Formats: sequence, C-alpha cells, structure tokens
Amino acid sequence: MDTTRFEPAADRNKKAPIADAVAVLALRIIFIIVAGGVGTIWAQSQDFDGFGSLTPFLVFSGVLIVAFGVVAIDMLFPRKRIEVISAIYFGLLIGLMLSYLLTVALTPFLLENRFKDYINLGILTVLCYICISLLLQTKDDFRFVVPYVEFSRDLKGMKPLILDTSSIIDGRLAELADTGILDSQLVMPRFVLLELQNIADSSDKLRRVRGRRGLDILNRLRASEKLDFMMYDRELPEFAGQPVDMKLVLLAKHLDGKLVTGDFNLNKVAKLHNVPVIDLNQIASSLRPQFLPGEGFQIRVVKPGEGQDQGIGYLDDGTMVVVEGGRDRLNQTIGVVVTSTLQTQAGRMIFTKYDGPN
Repeated sequence: MDTTRFEPAADRNKKAPIADAVAVLALRIIFIIVAGGVGTIWAQSQDFDGFGSLTPFLVFSGVLIVAFGVVAIDMLFPRKRIEVISAIYFGLLIGLMLSYLLTVALTPFLLENRFKDYINLGILTVLCYICISLLLQTKDDFRFVVPYVEFSRDLKGMKPLILDTSSIIDGRLAELADTGILDSQLVMPRFVLLELQNIADSSDKLRRVRGRRGLDILNRLRASEKLDFMMYDRELPEFAGQPVDMKLVLLAKHLDGKLVTGDFNLNKVAKLHNVPVIDLNQIASSLRPQFLPGEGFQIRVVKPGEGQDQGIGYLDDGTMVVVEGGRDRLNQTIGVVVTSTLQTQAGRMIFTKYDGPN
C-alpha cells in the first residue's frame, strides 16, 4: 500500500520531524568542525615535535576518525525528538559536569602526561556531543530529575489520548473533534497505523472499505487546526511479542494517558490494568436525548417487531424504538407516547405505544 496518501502535503505536523532532523544534522556537522579544529591545534602543538614529519597529519586524521566514529555510533540508535534549546542547554551543562568529574578522576594518572590538556579537551568535546545528541533524540520520554519540572512534549490537556483502530474507523471521534471539545493531545501509535493499513489492503471488500475510511478520517484528524495530533513512532522494549491491544495498554501506562476506543474487549482489558478508558459508545449513549414516560414524539415505522402487534423505528442517532400497535403501520410516520426505556451495554431502547397518525 502506498502510504503517501496518508501524508497530506499541507500537514503542519510534518514540520517538527524535519526540523528535528535538521537540528541533529547541524549538531553533527558542528561537532565534526570542532573536532577538526581540535585536531588542527593538536597537530600544530610543539609537544609532537620529534615524532616524525607525518605526525601532525596522523594526529589530525586520528582526531577526525574518532569524531566520525562517534557520529556513526550515535546514528545507529533510533532518532527521537526534543526541544532544541533545552537539549543544547542541558546537554552542555551535563556534559561539562561529567567531563569535570571524569578529568578529576583521571588527574592522578595524567600528572606526568604532557598530553593531559588535550585529553581533557577531547573528553569535554565528546561528552558534550553525546549529552546533547541524547537529549535531542529522547523528546517523548526524557524526564529531568528536578522537582515539579518535566521536559517532555507540551500537552494541551491533562493526559494524552491514545487512539486505537476502532476509534478511528468509527468516525464519531472526528465529529467530536470538530466541536472543539478535545483539548488533550491525540496520540496515534505507529503500530495502530500499520494495522489500519493492513485492513485497508485486505482482500475482503468490507474490511478494505473500513480501512480506507479509517485512513481518510485519520487524515482529517491530522489536518485539523483544532487538534494537537502526534504520531508515536517508538517501539518500547515491553512491546516485544505483545498483541496490538496489549501494546495500547502498555503505551497508555507509559505516557500516563487515556485510551480512546469503541472496542468492548479492549475496554475491559484496559480497566483490568487500571488504565483510564474513554468509550465512544458510552459517550454516544450519554448524549442521546432523554425521553420520559408520557412524552410524545413522531417516528417512522420501518419493520415489524418481535411482538404480535409491535413495530420498530429508529431515531436519528440509531436508538431503537419499539412501538406497540405499530405493526399495521409500516413505512408510516406516526405519533407515539413513551411508556418506558431500557439501557443496555449495546445502547438504549425506547418502548412506546401508538398515539395517532400525527
């Protein structure tokens, strides 16, 4: 499946990953330049006189090789995001502290070493680079140990909302988001997107239609200016070997967020693990109009009911209405009076009796 259809060209959420990648690239280039400067200073030092004419070249080349090696090792780890200013500031601060502690620890072994200053400079440069790079790549998970201060992604709401496949395909979440009632950040895990894409590529026509509808709704959520939408790319170590539902539960715990779902089974599993759940079915049920016994309204009878004289109709929100005396009035809009209501896990049922043609 071509995933480019999922990425709208004007999507503002693309800018952050690109900016982070440019920041990391700039840091690596600056590190190489600084390493080249350090190598030049070392190569011109008189401390290397007497070691041969090729010594300055070897020193300069060795410094650059070490620098490129450090960058190569850093690139082996998955890239993650953080605010650039915070990363540089705290990276330099931590790097300076670590390099100072390390040089103090090495002082007894370097007292008679004429290259002591160069070694200390090298330690300082490498540690500062590693600390800044680490913070640049751990935006979603970095917690700085200072009371009441947390350097993680800024959230509009108290807790992020983690979406599952059913909540996307359902479509009601997009309608709810359009009202502007959602202030929390919406988090779409990458493994849920992959599941949605697999559904859209299914050989079963119904599943394929549902999957493509889900991708369209996801595009709609991502493009909304009213929402703070985020793709979560990281694979946590505890995800290994777990099904998608369990990954969602573990991710909700990891982010201290809430699951948004219309899946009854996932709802129960999450509650067993003490993970808060926002059930779309429960929201829809609570927003349905309340009818009291004796209240009247009009309904169109669309099919016969199970009872001998019953007819069945539906409100605009899908609520089933059982009409006593409505079997003989199929495909007619009639007046009814509420006799009772019944709330079930599947939704609400309203029992009425026929009250005339209007």
